[in-house]
Amino acid sequence: MRASHADRERAVDVLKAGFAEGRLGQSEYEQRITRAYQAQTHSELQMLVADLPQGPVPQAQFQPRPLPATFMPMPMQMPMQMPMPVQTNGSATGALVCGIMAPVTWGLTSIPAVILGHKARAEIRRTGERGDGQAIAGLVLGWLGIGAWALFFLVFILLAAVN
Repeated sequence: MRASHADRERAVDVLKAGFAEGRLGQSEYEQRITRAYQAQTHSELQMLVADLPQGPVPQAQFQPRPLPATFMPMPMQMPMQMPMPVQTNGSATGALVCGIMAPVTWGLTSIPAVILGHKARAEIRRTGERGDGQAIAGLVLGWLGIGAWALFFLVFILLAAVN
């Protein structure tokens, strides 16, 4: 059966999609486009697009990605039940405690405060727990302690260089 202009354009659209998805190289794409516009029959067009997907790829082959808690529906609660309190992230509390303890320990807990603060913020984004303010406070106090140690060593090195 002879091909119409619309048939050629459909084949060209399949070729364009194949090129955009990286299934065809530039030279092969250009050759197939030229042959598609010169094709006279459906079989010639079919040979040009036979090795390319010609529609949406079924999504069953891909694993579903988990939704963040923000996009999940709220659980239905019975009218007489008390709502479940949202927990505070333990790493956020640890970051805050380590940050507060930094001056007492001469800055030794500053590095754990920074590590726990970053860990807590990632967990909070993933799980929706509370404690982001604690994590940020632990981060700030931890970085201040690290900065104090860096300043101490810089002053020490400068004094040693002067003497």
